[in-house]
Amino acid sequence: MKLTVFNGSPRGKKSNTAILLEHFLKGFMETEGNSYEFEYIVDNKDEERLIEMFKDASNVILAFPLYTGCMPGIVKSFIDNLKPLCGKQDNPGIGFVVQGGFPEAYQSRFVERYLKKLAKRLKCQYIGCVVKGGIETIRMMPQFMTKKIFNDFYELGKIYGRSGKFNEELLKKLADPEHLSAVRRLFFRFARLTGMAHIYWNKQLKENNAFEKRFDKPYTRSI
Repeated sequence: MKLTVFNGSPRGKKSNTAILLEHFLKGFMETEGNSYEFEYIVDNKDEERLIEMFKDASNVILAFPLYTGCMPGIVKSFIDNLKPLCGKQDNPGIGFVVQGGFPEAYQSRFVERYLKKLAKRLKCQYIGCVVKGGIETIRMMPQFMTKKIFNDFYELGKIYGRSGKFNEELLKKLADPEHLSAVRRLFFRFARLTGMAHIYWNKQLKENNAFEKRFDKPYTRSI
């Protein structure tokens, strides 16, 4: 099987999406004869080339992080540019990987519904959508905390490489929990009230020289 993979994370090679895809593709390559082409959307300014890559592909995986309930702008732009391919009979089969910082899968279900409709509009065979939450801090986690997740993505890629399908049991396993338990909701409420929930994000803001602007409202108009 020949696979074309688009990584839609604005972080590119340093993204959590790239880490998950690395393990998925290790499993995918376990099947003799499989090959793949990998493209970071954020690094490619040639929109026509991206469209050609999609059009010429046999099978596509589009992976990206969940950003404020949907997808990064570069992914939406990429999708919009596929409009000329809508309804074509020879478009590739397509599957999606959506990862996010929210622990519960429910946060990603709305964009999943959109992606399923997108496949239909493009007349692509819909392979499915991998949903995985709680990924934002994966780069900082010790190995014993990430081993299970990475193994699941490896197995998912391995099965996909043999069958061209996502394994339904693994999709359910990766998506768990669908909703936060009452205990975890209480913990996050406590973390928010005590400021613990802001430590990581404040660190990100400071590293990007945006901490002092965190309460700015640039799109608010005065009446």
